[in-house]
Amino acid sequence: MSDDRPSPDALLAEAGSEGRGRLKIFLGAAPGVGKTYEMLSVARRRQAEGVDVVAGIVETHGRSETAALLEGLPVIPRRRVHYRDRDFEELDLDALLARKPKIALVDELAHTNVPGSRHEKRYQDVEELLEAGIDVFTTLNVQHIESLNDLVERVTGVKVRERLPDRVLETANEIELIDLPAEELIKRMHEGKVYIPDVAQRAVQNFFSRGNLLVLRELAMRIAAERVDADLQSYMRARAIEGPWPARGRILVCIGADSQAERLVRLGKRIAERRQLPWTVLHVQTSRADELSGAQRERLQGAFTLAEQLGARAETLNGQGVANEVLAYAAAQNVSEIVVGRSRRRLVQLRLRPALATALVERGDDFEIIIASQSEDATPPGATADTLIEPPPYRIRPYLESVLAVLLAVAVAALLDRYLAVGDLSLVFLFAVLLAAIR
Repeated sequence: MSDDRPSPDALLAEAGSEGRGRLKIFLGAAPGVGKTYEMLSVARRRQAEGVDVVAGIVETHGRSETAALLEGLPVIPRRRVHYRDRDFEELDLDALLARKPKIALVDELAHTNVPGSRHEKRYQDVEELLEAGIDVFTTLNVQHIESLNDLVERVTGVKVRERLPDRVLETANEIELIDLPAEELIKRMHEGKVYIPDVAQRAVQNFFSRGNLLVLRELAMRIAAERVDADLQSYMRARAIEGPWPARGRILVCIGADSQAERLVRLGKRIAERRQLPWTVLHVQTSRADELSGAQRERLQGAFTLAEQLGARAETLNGQGVANEVLAYAAAQNVSEIVVGRSRRRLVQLRLRPALATALVERGDDFEIIIASQSEDATPPGATADTLIEPPPYRIRPYLESVLAVLLAVAVAALLDRYLAVGDLSLVFLFAVLLAAIR
């Protein structure tokens, strides 16, 4: 990004999608919000524009409004599968591939196929259609996403068995959120527009309670927002656009190989939770990386492990200027806030080589810089747990230096006594005290 050139990875990703079908997912918080209805509405508009649209498999669930939209669209007959003395209907993948429309409608992406089918899951059927160059419209409820499964079960008390990996969403070209307020969905339930009355009553009392629907709705919105954020970053990298853009933010936590690393990771986690933003933990490895002790390397690896356990992305960069690398990375990733620890260097060292926090404050005008204070029980740089078991050895030199500073102040004050008042002379002694405190 620093040389104003597009990202090669972003350009390769765009080039690699050529010849492959495009996947559009209509995402909803729960059944009944209108995903299939909206998918058919969009399909009919595309058909009116002259696009070849075919319904591979569409579940109307007995809803007359949805069934009415299906009329007039070419439909591929379903494949009948006999399993355990019962007949089931599944997507006829071969017939759809042979028909090869421009757009195929394949409802319920997380569906599990009947044993004996070519693929275990319907999303695998969709992947084969995409590889054949066929665009696919499909629907998905947020509770079927693998990474959200534990959270959904904890909130709703229901274990969702039909799940699909997150990578399927990552490969989608477009995700359209179909949203409906919880109160309106519950009303539709009672009116029998989602399930038959007996089933609807049990659903409202259990999975489709107002609290559960609010949580599922927030999860669906978060997934859609994350996808928009990823699309924006890809667009910026492919066109060498300097960030940050005023869109959804991101937290960047900068850590070193010192004792502050894990504390900064935990602070970044708390900030990211409050802001409801994704976050990254970054370490810049300079030419002095070989000088790290074994304890420092172990401390750095422990911080990275903790970051990944808390849901962050861990990154390591190589470079000479730490501040330069941090700012370039933050601009490329559309970071909004940078978290950095306060430096422990002495005053003379800071003048010779400014600390990271100081450099970021001076040069990071486009970002919010959060400087974390040092904890009182933090381990001094280079110290290990073994060195902190016993107090440090007694040294007389600091006491002698402090006494010398006071004696020098007495001498200077004696020389100025005839020219200054007592109140002004006290500043000379104050300077000696401050010098001793800094040392």
